[in-house]
Formats: sequence, structure tokens, C-alpha cells
Amino acid sequence: MSNRDTDALLAQIIEAARRKRLSRRGFMEGALATGATVAAASTLWSTQVAAQTPKRGGTFRVGVHDGNTADSLDPGTTESVFMIQLSHACRSYLTEITNTNELGPDIATSWEATPDASEWRFKLASGVTFHSGKAMTAQDVVDSLNFHRGENTTSAAKALLSDVTDITAEGDDTVVITLSSGNADLPFLVSDYHLVILPSDGSGGVDWQSGDGTGPYKIVNHEPGVRTELVKHDGWHREGAYFDAVHMLVLNDANARQTALITGDIDAITDVDLKTVGLLKRAPGIVIDDVPSGSHVTLPMFCDQAPFDNVDVRLALKYAINREEIIEKILFGYGSIGNDHPIAPSLPYWADLEQRTYDPDKAKFHMEKSGLGNINVSLSAADSVMSGAVDMCVLYAEHAKAAGINIDVVREPNDGYWSNVWLVKPFVFVQWGARPTPDVMFSLAYKDDAAWNESHWQNKRFNELLLQAKSELDQNKRADMYKEMQLLCKDDGGTIVPFFRNRTMARRDNVMHGEFIASNWELDGARGYQRWWFG
Repeated sequence: MSNRDTDALLAQIIEAARRKRLSRRGFMEGALATGATVAAASTLWSTQVAAQTPKRGGTFRVGVHDGNTADSLDPGTTESVFMIQLSHACRSYLTEITNTNELGPDIATSWEATPDASEWRFKLASGVTFHSGKAMTAQDVVDSLNFHRGENTTSAAKALLSDVTDITAEGDDTVVITLSSGNADLPFLVSDYHLVILPSDGSGGVDWQSGDGTGPYKIVNHEPGVRTELVKHDGWHREGAYFDAVHMLVLNDANARQTALITGDIDAITDVDLKTVGLLKRAPGIVIDDVPSGSHVTLPMFCDQAPFDNVDVRLALKYAINREEIIEKILFGYGSIGNDHPIAPSLPYWADLEQRTYDPDKAKFHMEKSGLGNINVSLSAADSVMSGAVDMCVLYAEHAKAAGINIDVVREPNDGYWSNVWLVKPFVFVQWGARPTPDVMFSLAYKDDAAWNESHWQNKRFNELLLQAKSELDQNKRADMYKEMQLLCKDDGGTIVPFFRNRTMARRDNVMHGEFIASNWELDGARGYQRWWFG
């Protein structure tokens, strides 16, 4: 067993003991089986279990960035960090990403596939109820997933389910998903934040307007772009949900978030201003959570609009950015270098490609090759997307001057960024959360017909490989396909990926969590509402 496997197993043993599934004796036996000494196992019990056993009660007040008045409870339109957080607090999914970044159950307790992975059967938990009191059945799951399918759907998740040919219910506790070809990643895919389970309206549709769900907390007050107040759902089907209530407050301004945390007006914040993280660390009663992540920033260019329709212009802009300096001056070291594709070194199937570096001469070469001479382009950004977003773009503009490229940085309003800027303007700043597999990320944002193909990139070979890779069960062949796809993104694609950023969050020291926290979204994969507690 590798060290990583041992650490993951030990984390599961610790978590089971905290949740009282293991006695002290059972914990000791499990820890010893991983190779720990008696002394080490005893220390782990006292520090990681006895001292961190979850307690119930209190109102968890969270300052969340990236909230908008245009935010909607329609899961097909979910884009902002606030709505991603809220979706996980009030609704459920078939599966989840655990606090050790592995796949785990949510509404589904187990799943299995046919040998070619073209049919999946999900067994559902019993006794699951909606906040309204309605019992959840397999038909609710079927209609919830079908909400994102079909010609008339407006859901951004349509591309994720494009290979699904049928979704059926077998009784009240089993859902069968049939695909046109195999997809080994389907259980990961259904953890996507769009694919919440909603009550069926009885006619094949779903009720999303009411905010009803089966998640750990139910909405009692919701003001888009301002706040959402929730109370515990007593009929929740899982362990956890230790708080009595959750209050989520939109705080797009980094200073306002951090001031509210220091003064004790809120208990946790989703994002820290990295310029001042050193000062915040020294504030009494504050704890920083810093987790390496596959979260990344993109600067997508519309490949069907001049001058970005010229691949040499795209390459020039990729060579004209000094990634190392951005990580140093904007992230203050809280991140790792990107290479113009969205797969991080921490994710499955990452390909070790030659790193693109800052090279103004190469940028000039490609501009000359393009035949366009010096160019002027506008780059839009807002600090609500990420603290320091505008500063990063200004720094990039300074880098690009050495290549004869003029970048005019446009500071956009924080409110409405996702509806008025992203997917609307041809060159913008975007931050993506980590997706668990390449197929999910590529299908959402790089596939030719994806609603969120933010660069309007069209590459026939890439799309052929995407289709082949998801049904390829030979992992070596699959890895080769994903390597070629990453290379195509890097050298032909319309997206600059300057870095992968850590999840850097903060909380009051009376807010407790387990030894590990997930890195796919802020606040423990947006599951802090159910996993965390007051000490």
C-alpha cells in the first residue's frame, strides 16, 4: 500500500471514529493495521478524535464572494461561487467528492456498471425526504437529470449528459442510466454542481422555483446577491449537518469579508485576499485553510472573432504572460504554474508537457507570422471573481508590452459579471473550480458544442479524442488520449491558463473540521455546511 493510500485509509478511520462508528478499541485496531505504533495511534485518538468529535448547535455565518443579483435557483444556470455553495447546502446529488478528494455517496448509496460502462445502476438511500416533507423517489432523480437534457433545455450541464440515451426508474429506489457508449467517469460526473436532485412536478419536469431540496439545510429567506438564511432539515438522510442554522452573506469585497471575520460578525469566509493573508494569519482567533487545488484561472479568447481567430495571435498572447511573476506577486506563492490546459498536476491523467515560459521574442515571432503587426485588445476582469483579478490583468498587460501587444484592462462591475461579461465579451478573466476528471472539464468548457465553450474553440481532433477517451477502459490508452488533448489545448486552443490556485480560506478558531478538507470548491468542496461544527 502506498503512503497516499495509507494516509487516505487512516483519514477514513479517524472520520469513522469521530462520527462514533468506531469505538476507541476499533480505532486503535484500525490505526495499527495501517502501520502506526501504539503510541502514535493513542496520540491520534486524543488529538484527532477525542478533541475533534463534532458537536451540534449554533448558527454558521459565512461570508461568500461572487454573489450576484442575477443569481437564480435554476440549477441549469448556476455559475457563481455563492450559488455553488448554496446548492450544496440546500440540495443533494447522486454522489459527492469527499473531504479526501475521492468519490463518495450522497443520494446514491452504491452504483455498478455493465462491463462496457454503457449502463449504470444507482441504488438510492431509503427514507430521503424533501424539505417540503415529500418522500424522494427514483422518479424525482430521473426528472432532475432529464431537466438538463433535450433540445429545449437551457442548462449548461447539457454537454455533460450528451451521451445519455435514457434514464429510467426501477421502483422507488433504483435509477438506471443508459449511454450511447461507455463512460467510466459517470459516477464522478453526476457530482457536478448543476445536477441537484429536485422534486418532480409529476409531468416530467421539476420544481426548482421553490428552492425545495433534500440537502442538509432548507431555505427560509433568499435575497439574490444579498443573503440566504437556512435552517437544519431534520429529515436529512445522512450524518452531519451539525449547525442549527446557516446564514450566507454576499461579501464580494475582500476587505469587507476579512473585516467581518476579524470582528466576529461572521464565522468563515470563502476566499482570502492574498495580499493580506500574512496579516490575517496573525489576527487573534483566525485560522487559515490553504489547500492545493485544481482550481484554475482562464483567460479565454473568442476563436471565431478577430484577432483571436488567428492561432499565431493566440500563441503570442500565451508567450507574452510571465506566469512565475504572477504567482509571486498576485498569488504570493499560493498556487502553481499553469500550461494553457485545465488539468492540474494533482488531477488524474495530468500530462507532463514541456512548460511554456514567458518569451517576448517568441511572442513577437508569432505576431509577425500572423501578419497583423502590433495589436490592441481589451481584457475584462472583476475582483469579485478572484481577489487580485484586476491587478493580475494589469501585470499581464505590462508583460505583453515587451512583445508589442497592447492590452487594455477593463475593470467590470462585480454584480452581473457572469451574465454580462463572461461568454459575452471576447477576452475575459475567469476562475474555474476543479472538476474530478478530465472528461468533465473538457465536456463543460472545451467540447465544440458545449454551452460553456468560453473560447468558441473548434478542433475536430480534440472532439474525436473526447468521445473515444470517455469509453476507453484501457487506462494507458486513455492517458495517451488525454495527453494529446492537453497538447491540443496548449498549442491550438483559445484559452490561457496562467496558474492553478490554492483554495485559501479563513475561519474563526471555534469552527472545527476534520483533518482533511476537499479542494474542488471553497469551504471543503462546498460541504463545510454539513461537515463542520463549532468546537
